[in-house]
Amino acid sequence: QVQLVESGGGLVQAGGSLRLSCVASGRFFRNYPMGWFRQVSGKGREFVAAISGSGDASNYADSAKGRFTISRDNAKNTVYLQMNSLKPEDTAVYYCARHRNYYCSNYGCYDGSQYDYWGQGTQVTVSS
Repeated sequence: QVQLVESGGGLVQAGGSLRLSCVASGRFFRNYPMGWFRQVSGKGREFVAAISGSGDASNYADSAKGRFTISRDNAKNTVYLQMNSLKPEDTAVYYCARHRNYYCSNYGCYDGSQYDYWGQGTQVTVSS
């Protein structure tokens, strides 16, 4: 059984930064791509970023490119999302998730249905 626990959310002013963390329990963390998604109440889940098991490849939503950076430390079973230049429209609950396969590319990384374990989420609120 895999458990994912996010932390690092909070309230920040527009233009500020936050770093989200997601710690995974269980074995073989390094084998799986990890993703970050976000959801605004009443709306669908939105892909933010994904990273390969080794950490040498990443994908970003257009809304995240140039502002967010996904990274991972396999020795700590942890994936991070560094968010800079935050905007009010970034306000959402952010979730980390583990991909069901050892590899994903393009749409396979963006598709939330391809992820089999999810954290409980952490709230990010950006004030204007």
